[in-house]
Amino acid sequence: MNTLLFTSIIIILSGTILFLVEKRSFLTGLILIIGFLGITFYTLATLSDKSNIANTLILLIVYGLIPILVVICAFLFIKNGRSMIKKEGKKLANLLSLIIGIYIFIMIFFSYVLIYHGNKLNVFTYMVIISKIVMSVYLGFMFISYLIYSYIYQVIPVRNNINYIIVLGSGLIGDRVPPLLKSRLDKGIDIYKDQKDRGNLPKIIVSGGQGPDELVSEAYAMKKYLISQGINNEDIIAEDKSTTTYENMKFSKAIMDKSGNYKCIFVTNNYHVFRASIFARKVGLKANGVGAPTAFYFLPSALIREFIAILFIYKWLNIIIILLYVVLVINSLLPINF
Repeated sequence: MNTLLFTSIIIILSGTILFLVEKRSFLTGLILIIGFLGITFYTLATLSDKSNIANTLILLIVYGLIPILVVICAFLFIKNGRSMIKKEGKKLANLLSLIIGIYIFIMIFFSYVLIYHGNKLNVFTYMVIISKIVMSVYLGFMFISYLIYSYIYQVIPVRNNINYIIVLGSGLIGDRVPPLLKSRLDKGIDIYKDQKDRGNLPKIIVSGGQGPDELVSEAYAMKKYLISQGINNEDIIAEDKSTTTYENMKFSKAIMDKSGNYKCIFVTNNYHVFRASIFARKVGLKANGVGAPTAFYFLPSALIREFIAILFIYKWLNIIIILLYVVLVINSLLPINF
């Protein structure tokens, strides 16, 4: 047990160093969370060894509270999925929370079958169920880790004097700025005014090209909105070629590089900040993000989309970990008396 404590402390120290060097990495957050999880396990194990009451409480949490929370989350995901369908339509992106909720109930059913009827299953069926449950637990842990670390990243205050404020584009309604994009622009305006109050003269870069269903580029519509809110035309720079978040960062960086040394931040919606920061790191842009508020009903599906995108960014690492995890668990359970 002392080995667990020592290892956890080393992991936390390593994660802290990585955080100070580069906080815009999911691996940094994952290392920190694993370290603190190790400390938690050590504390719980120590308490259960010293007190029967503590042991009882731990059993109640593990076998009572956690399953209840899982069921509640499944219901909430399904409820949110129905809200998304009513308000946003039946596109696949709007069905994600509904799909996740149903999937959790399927995994609960599989767990029940495994616990109460596992000895009646053939080897292949048993291994398939185990693999699905293991993969689901892993993805659940990764999703919770993503939520925790992306929140921590966003609450870190940005107090530097800023030369550029990059506002990332999102879809238009014809040539109009929809509420989601408006919240980003309003946040950018707040930062712009705060910087001017400090005596700085920042520029706002509106970044976004024209989609196939848009009448104008996102940058054009964003600039028009900023001017309508009293921002000087000469303080706005339009970057109207980008079609992805990666290109938002890359093309905005090319504009700013022409001015020499500078400090900048980017603004997007809160659910998108962390993934956008990863792309900023990939293009070599030294910028952290600030999140604009998002309608609460929209957040679950948006966060799921962001998480899936991050899994793809680290796809090979995830594939290797999942395969190793499944092999190790199956190997530990065999031979089994069927």
